[in-house]
Amino acid sequence: MEKQLTKAEEQIMQVLWELQEANVKEIIEKLPKPKPAYNTVSTIIRILETKKFVDHKAKGRGYIYFPIIQKNEYSNQSLHKLVDGYFGGSFKNMVSFFVKKNEVDLKELETILNTINEKKNEK
Repeated sequence: MEKQLTKAEEQIMQVLWELQEANVKEIIEKLPKPKPAYNTVSTIIRILETKKFVDHKAKGRGYIYFPIIQKNEYSNQSLHKLVDGYFGGSFKNMVSFFVKKNEVDLKELETILNTINEKKNEK
C-alpha cells in the first residue's frame, strides 16, 4: 500500500474505521459541520474504492461500505513516510524532535520508555 489519502478521504476513512461499515448517509452523520453534500461523499467513497481502501456490499437499493485497509496498517505506512521524509529515516531523530519541540513531560517519557522496554522484552 503506497497510496496516500487526501484530507477529505482520510476524514471519511476515520468514520469507516470507527463504524466498520456504513452507508453514505451514516458516514455524513458522523462528519463534522458543515456537512458535505451526499454526492461529494459518494464520489470520495468511489475514489477510495479505486484506491483499494474501501469495498462495498449491496443492501436493498443501496450499498454498505467497509474498509479493506485497517487503520493500524495505514497509520504505520504513514508514519514511515513521515519518518523517511522529515527525519532521514531515523525514529530516534523524530522522537528527539518531538521531545524538544513539544515539551513532553516526564510522565509521558516514562510511558514511552516502558512501552519500548516491553517491546524489547518480547523479542
